[in-house]
Amino acid sequence: MTTTSYDCNDRERRAEGLAHAQRAIAAKQCVVMPTDTVYGIAADAFSAQAVATLLAAKGRGRSMPPPVLIPRLQTMDGLATEVPDAGRRLAEKFWPGPLTLIFHAQPSLTWDLGDTQGTVALRIPDDEIAQALLTITGPLAVSSANRTGHKAAQTAGEAQDQLAESVEVYLDGGSRPLDGSADGVPSTIVDCTGERLRVVRQGGVSLEAVREIVPDILGLGEEPELAEPESTEPESTEPESAEPEGTATEGTATEGTATEGTATEQETKAGATWEQPRD
Repeated sequence: MTTTSYDCNDRERRAEGLAHAQRAIAAKQCVVMPTDTVYGIAADAFSAQAVATLLAAKGRGRSMPPPVLIPRLQTMDGLATEVPDAGRRLAEKFWPGPLTLIFHAQPSLTWDLGDTQGTVALRIPDDEIAQALLTITGPLAVSSANRTGHKAAQTAGEAQDQLAESVEVYLDGGSRPLDGSADGVPSTIVDCTGERLRVVRQGGVSLEAVREIVPDILGLGEEPELAEPESTEPESTEPESAEPEGTATEGTATEGTATEGTATEQETKAGATWEQPRD
């Protein structure tokens, strides 16, 4: 494979690089591009072969599927289903930006991102070059541009040192993030598939900012408080001895406990292990 790097700070070279990247994506090859967090390695989200190439380039298996970057908010409804109102409010507030949202994936989609357990992690990056590429390619599976276990690349050069010729096109947009931070801050990841939204990775959007939009969201490692079960029995007017001792009370307690257990399982249901390194 011939690897080419383009200086995207030059208008003509950016146009050439984007055109080459579009051809590479169509040919099921990988490209490296800047995002608002760090550099990412990208591939066609709808090509199992391309996604497998991306994972192989990173030295990673299917157990940690890559998130999908999208060009616009409307794309979310084409890729996700059962989007809760709270998740939609977060998307409208923080996209484009460093917030990744996990939803149930549309069952009709013919893609294979890895072991997703029927979910998909979506984000719109707040980066001009990334958005320009997404506009001409459509949704891209994107992982941090590094070999697994190594530091995420903050420049195209750092990405090329690790990924070398496993990538056809490198779009060089300078250092990321643009504020010059020594360490790139990852996106915050919120799981929107349970009864309550849950932060599963803290990153560029603070918990406080998220709670301004969704006050009851569970923070990283937090568990929902279980309310005491309320008895549904009417107050008895008979003496206590008129009722067999403990029968109604035990039945009610058992029923309440079963209900609590079911709710807890639904709220703490483990989904796919979406990428935890910086994306």
